Amino acid sequence: MVKFSKELEAQLIPEWKDAFVNYWQLKKHVKKVKQSRNPKQAPDPNPDFGRSIFDPIRSLVGRSAGRAAANPDIINKVTRKLTATVEEDGEEEHVYETELVQLFSEEDEVVEFFEMLDDELNKVNKFYKNKETEFMERGELLNKQLLILLDLKRVLVDRRRKRSGAGARYMSPDRSSDFSEWQSESGDTSPASESQSEDVIAALEKNGISFVNSATRGKTKGGKPRMAMRIDIPATTPTRTIAAVTSMLWEDLVNNPKKAPAEYVNRKKIQYAEKMIRGAFVELYRGLGLLKTYSTLNMVAFTKILKKFDKVSKSHVSPSYLRVVKSSHFISSDKVVRVMDEVESLFTKHFANSDRKKAMKFLSPHYNNQDSHFVTFFVGLFTGSFVTLFSVYAILAYVSGLFLSANGNEAAYMETVYPIFSMFALLSLHLFMYGCNLFAWKATRINYNFIFEFQPKTALKYRDAFLICTCLMTYVVGSMVAHLILLCIGFSPHQVDFIPGILLLSSMILLVCPLNIFYRSTRFCFLKVIRNIVFSPLYKVVMVDFFMADQLTSQIPFFRHMESAACYFIAGSFKMHDYETCKSGKLYREFAYIISFAPYYWRAMQCARRWFDEGNVDHLANLGKYASAMVAAGARLTYEREKSSHLCMAIVLVTSVMATVYQLYWDFVKDWGLFHPKSRNPWLRDDLILKSKWLYYASIVLNFVLRILWVETLLRFKVGMFDSRLIEFLLASLEVIRRGHWNFYRLENEHLNNVGKFRAVKTVPLPFRETDSDG
Repeated sequence: MVKFSKELEAQLIPEWKDAFVNYWQLKKHVKKVKQSRNPKQAPDPNPDFGRSIFDPIRSLVGRSAGRAAANPDIINKVTRKLTATVEEDGEEEHVYETELVQLFSEEDEVVEFFEMLDDELNKVNKFYKNKETEFMERGELLNKQLLILLDLKRVLVDRRRKRSGAGARYMSPDRSSDFSEWQSESGDTSPASESQSEDVIAALEKNGISFVNSATRGKTKGGKPRMAMRIDIPATTPTRTIAAVTSMLWEDLVNNPKKAPAEYVNRKKIQYAEKMIRGAFVELYRGLGLLKTYSTLNMVAFTKILKKFDKVSKSHVSPSYLRVVKSSHFISSDKVVRVMDEVESLFTKHFANSDRKKAMKFLSPHYNNQDSHFVTFFVGLFTGSFVTLFSVYAILAYVSGLFLSANGNEAAYMETVYPIFSMFALLSLHLFMYGCNLFAWKATRINYNFIFEFQPKTALKYRDAFLICTCLMTYVVGSMVAHLILLCIGFSPHQVDFIPGILLLSSMILLVCPLNIFYRSTRFCFLKVIRNIVFSPLYKVVMVDFFMADQLTSQIPFFRHMESAACYFIAGSFKMHDYETCKSGKLYREFAYIISFAPYYWRAMQCARRWFDEGNVDHLANLGKYASAMVAAGARLTYEREKSSHLCMAIVLVTSVMATVYQLYWDFVKDWGLFHPKSRNPWLRDDLILKSKWLYYASIVLNFVLRILWVETLLRFKVGMFDSRLIEFLLASLEVIRRGHWNFYRLENEHLNNVGKFRAVKTVPLPFRETDSDG
């Protein structure tokens, strides 16, 4: 049977952990009460005289005294009182206090226990009231938004009916009947005709709702700016972003709001607004469910701890105290349950065509958290296959003398095969590190699904990531073995060099395959994120976008290998084995700069977009970090081609040092949240998830060492082609490992920020908002 403390730890909402009853601290106080009520026996004053015939009598007297001390008539006199209301922010706050009488009033440990119990009860009540009020306000606002949405949709239906004679092209008959029912419930019983549409428009206008941009509105009779209702669709796509920027620039250039282009309400905007409101309802329902869980777990915690106290003190205090707990607001209030029922009803009617089963799939999706034994089996199978195939490859390479300079085949093999296979090896290593991240985040209860806004039903688990990694590496090494075997038995290189090309092509086809196989939802999510990154800053930046963009900055060797492989196959070098075609080409050499700059450029553009959206100057400072990294990368690439230039060496040294210092500061202070001089954990932060502090200090040192590996570009080791490529691959692998190590602490800091602000439910922007005539 699982202890309740572990069960509570597993089920509580991580972001609200500090708001839960401190069950573990209360348990410690119960132990203190137990120790105080069972004092150690005094040493026998006459130890040398052995047992006495009076010992049974003394024992009987002692037990009688103990029973008298634990008399329930005395101990159970514990009362509760509600103190005078306290004014806080204009609202009354009820605070409970326990009164102890007679025996209990003389025991400091018991008094301390009940004082702490009262504090915990008041804390839970206060937090519950605050969250309940927050969700009630969200619910009221959403209800208003839904009413506006229904009005506007009705107007659009009537307009389409007027133009085409039927509204079936826009809405199904069932959906139209829903809106008719709502209209009749709200008191609008005018006939479905042009006059009805005009009545609805007039009602909306009367309440300050406009069908055009607020800047085109006039003034009221009193001379005040007339209020208008705008449909705010977030600029999350290139089209919306360009339209928003164009409108803003137009207004600034002409300096005349009245000349701004009209923003008419149309079907597309209504669809966007409906999607936003639907998402807000889902988040509201989720938040209410979390609050309901919060209430239940805290009630069980109070019950368990009071029973433990009764057992230790040999009393029956829990019934009287629990009566007060049950009458407290977080238990007695039924607002959450009622609002959940209302949300279910509204969502079913207006967003699920009155299909409750369909509605609950959105509101409360069920998914299996258990790791599949099927996945575990194949992880082990492909791991064993990978190890076996790699051993076979190593033996064949050694026997054939492939990497011996005297053989003459080393250059051909390294130019044709190495870029493809090293590219997949780096990708597999990154997947492996991501699997390790998922495992570590789950073990430390970091809510990565909420932070990344992943759907729990389709999000990858750590064993899924390991399965993808082992499958990919088994496929890659198997192709390497097949390629090497064909070379060893006498096939010419131009006859077998199609194998790396097939490997690359088949992997790309699988990535974009529309069939529901091999983690389609994850593949499509990945492609969507890559699209958002490449077209930065046109897309609105969310956490998963800039987190993935940071991963790409650690995969520049991957992109360089991709460039080499693409040139090798597109230029036809695999037929003629003319390896200098790409290396000496001007376009190829210049494109290498673009490849090295692109990940930093994308990340810088994301910072610019976030500054534009949020107005936080820190994003501009972060942009400067990536700009300095671009300069350092360009300097190192130039130095690789002009190795005799001392000026280039000096530029590389200066730019790399500046970029590294910038990056280290941002890693430790901004991304990891460390280096707080006044922290209770020296030079770390107040809140740490890992119990061992030395792990944080070791991580700081490790990140520092891996950040300065660029020094190798200045050392110029004189080695052969194979050895140089091996060093290059090793350094690229260490950078991927550094990024995986960085990922854990980056998300830990993000999680603690959410915890500090009790953010367990994301805030969804709503489409309709009131603005004055200035916008």
